[in-house]
Amino acid sequence: MGAGASVEDFRKEAAQHGFTEEQMKLVEKWKNSLPKPTEANIILLTDSYKVSHHVQYPPNTSKIYSYFESRGGKFQEVCFYGLQYFLKKYLTGVVVTREKIDEAEKVYAQHFQATTNLFNKAGWEYILEKHGGRLPVRIKAVPEGTVLPVRNCCMTVENTDPKCYWLPNFLETVLVQTWYPMTVATNSREQKRMILKYLHETGDPSDLELVETKLHDFGFRGVSSVETAGLGGSAHLTQFMGTDTVAAMVVARDYYNKTDDVAGFSIPASEHSTITAWGKDNELKAFENMLDKYPTGVVACVSDSYNIFEACSELWGEKLRDRILERDGVLVVRPDSGDPKTIDLKILEILGEKFGYETNSKGYKVLPPQIRIIQGDGIHYETVIEILEYLKQFGWSASNIAFGSGGGLLQKLNRDTLKVAFKAALAVVDGKEIEVYKDPITAPGKKSKRGYMTVNRGEDGIIRTRTGADRDEKTDILETVFEDGKLVKEYDWATVRENAKITLDMILSKKKGSPSSTVRKCSATSSQSFHRSVPADENESTKQQDSVDSKTKSSSTDEEELDMKSSSSEPSKGQVPCSS
Repeated sequence: MGAGASVEDFRKEAAQHGFTEEQMKLVEKWKNSLPKPTEANIILLTDSYKVSHHVQYPPNTSKIYSYFESRGGKFQEVCFYGLQYFLKKYLTGVVVTREKIDEAEKVYAQHFQATTNLFNKAGWEYILEKHGGRLPVRIKAVPEGTVLPVRNCCMTVENTDPKCYWLPNFLETVLVQTWYPMTVATNSREQKRMILKYLHETGDPSDLELVETKLHDFGFRGVSSVETAGLGGSAHLTQFMGTDTVAAMVVARDYYNKTDDVAGFSIPASEHSTITAWGKDNELKAFENMLDKYPTGVVACVSDSYNIFEACSELWGEKLRDRILERDGVLVVRPDSGDPKTIDLKILEILGEKFGYETNSKGYKVLPPQIRIIQGDGIHYETVIEILEYLKQFGWSASNIAFGSGGGLLQKLNRDTLKVAFKAALAVVDGKEIEVYKDPITAPGKKSKRGYMTVNRGEDGIIRTRTGADRDEKTDILETVFEDGKLVKEYDWATVRENAKITLDMILSKKKGSPSSTVRKCSATSSQSFHRSVPADENESTKQQDSVDSKTKSSSTDEEELDMKSSSSEPSKGQVPCSS
């Protein structure tokens, strides 16, 4: 019988083998007492060296109080998300059993060469006997989805039983993995900030309504695990609605109670196999098949299997042009190779020539609503800015393009992207509170906070962490989310999205001025006429594109300085915003 067999399956098979009812109950009881194959052993979910830490604290230690923060990094504010997943999956309920203790004892005996002062069997047995296998810790955190400046406390952890002082930092390994969904949510939010900026500068007001679909998650296949896909993909969905990472919707449903509807949406789309299977000489038939099978709605078609430029000019732009313009929906042309910004510009120029374009209220060119493009190759924070600025310089609105991102969205990140850390801030030894901190002379940026702390939103709206006598418990936004094995505060998906949102009004309210960049706008034209933004002379075109490349980099850096600033109570001297 397979590991996933149900109790009913077990009872049926047992009955077939002549088991009596009493025998079936005994075997069933034994079977249910075993750790489930998918059930993690919390005693094994830690860094090896932490197994030995219980004897390294001062004698008569009765409390360790630790906190989690971003010490700086790529962005100047973070979107806190993902803790609830780890609490539900790994910490809630009875997580310590006799079988798990025995398993851990065996593993650690084989793992370590030393024979003394290692596995804290007595400590885990105490949790099993005294607390019924539930973890005696209290975790407080800012509400999920909260956006706050770096160098602010996001979470605190402390033991509630004085004999379990060693437990808060034993749990660091699992809890710090919150860095990943938090970093993805932050990264997606910052990309949304930049897309909103360019839609505002180059699009009509109605274009802002489309921002939720402008960055699509292509990352499932490129991440390290299914769990990574679910966590990271759901983090992206705190900002956008477009995803091909199905595991992301499952996480939002199962861990954030998104049960009224799915958290993300997608569209029919081709891949190279469904196009190239028709053969090179039948690419037109492959394209026709896409229009036949999806006569209405949005559909995307990869178009670079052979010659993206001929596909756009001759197939989409001539032979299928009328079908596309008469279609009730949008065809999204997808290039998938070459230098993204130059390929996107050339495709827009070709499609503009074949389908015509209008000039919007901001003076930028917009293709007919039946056709758009999506760039899904090499997309990350920097290239999104680079492409949008490049298209802007040549007079194309950001409303013409959407992005798909895989590795740059979910995989090319690490704990140092936001310099995430978990540090002890207070210990109680011999009944006395001792403020605990680190302040290495070789790394001032790693100086940690000391003492009990609160996180408070000031009258100016800025969130600051207050420590020691300066803390304010009355206005503390840290909430107890976990205590003694129970999830005591839960956030639903709608609340997380509301907390994490970013809007154009929020961006404009932070601006101190406008970036200095040269904009090449189009003159008013008929929707059926075509005016090339790139000079016909190839040498002159190259010079002009080199000039625009320089302006793109300058504008991107300026925009970083203008739009990414947020106040912090403890600014990092070594912090440098990432620019393209």
